[in-house]
Amino acid sequence: MAVTSHQSVTGTTDGLYGPSVADFWNLLKPRVMSLVIFTGFAGMFLAPTSIHPMLFIISLFAIAAGAGASGAINQWYDSDIDAVMQRTQNRPIPAGAVEPAEALSFGLIISALSVLVLGLASNWLAACLLAFTIFFYGVVYTIWLKRSTPQNIVIGGAAGALPPVIGWAAVSGSLSIEPLLLFAIIFMWTPPHFWALALFRNEDYTRAGVPMMPVVAGEAETRRQILIYAVLLAPLGVLPAFIGMSSLLYGAVAAGLGLNFIRLSRALMRSPDDAAARRLFGFSIVYLFLLFLGLVIDRAIMPERFLAGVL
Repeated sequence: MAVTSHQSVTGTTDGLYGPSVADFWNLLKPRVMSLVIFTGFAGMFLAPTSIHPMLFIISLFAIAAGAGASGAINQWYDSDIDAVMQRTQNRPIPAGAVEPAEALSFGLIISALSVLVLGLASNWLAACLLAFTIFFYGVVYTIWLKRSTPQNIVIGGAAGALPPVIGWAAVSGSLSIEPLLLFAIIFMWTPPHFWALALFRNEDYTRAGVPMMPVVAGEAETRRQILIYAVLLAPLGVLPAFIGMSSLLYGAVAAGLGLNFIRLSRALMRSPDDAAARRLFGFSIVYLFLLFLGLVIDRAIMPERFLAGVL
């Protein structure tokens, strides 16, 4: 147990009293969890069947908890590099609020409980997908990929892309092309999103020895890769309108968002500075949020048309 005072992301805490609830909450990476909750909800809402509202809420809570648990495992293993990166040095472990063993135990317990709850509340297909996601993020990405290859985000992005698939499976008990398309959108979105962050946080990753794309391949190549992924991502975002998953109105909005993603990526190549990288990073969050919000609204407005398209 840590016994020194520390400054956490939520304020000053006296380490003599042990970890606070806020410290354990921050181990779950709440900002990442908010994205998981939103995309997991979208997958559940878009599914062609339904479950009892209470089971819906419990299942969504379990998906979010599983994502948070993998975040705690990630912080346990990465506590050494978190301590030297400005962006992460106030996380609970490097700040002295939580011992590494406590974080690992917390992550493993929440992982097991989240999988069990999801299996009991919905079905074991969704629970197995959640277990795989936790393992992939906590072990494959964190322990293996992150420190060994500049493709860490490309491959590791699969973990962040799975929540809507899990949500769909939790409601329908099956998989189809629609949740796989949602997976593909997030999977293709992840590299340009994180590489934009890595560009203006390059010193952090260099100091920590994490082989992010700008550190290994250079900033010019990273900007080129961002543009390539933006060009590949844009049509994926529109594709739901062509498989009966959404309306053409959604398709038009998605096309506009995709074109702006490409525009900002090109602007980053012409003006290779932190401001351009920050603009792209900020818009990438807005892009994914509006894309999934558009799908949810489209489904809510025209449920009969949607069901006719997927059944």
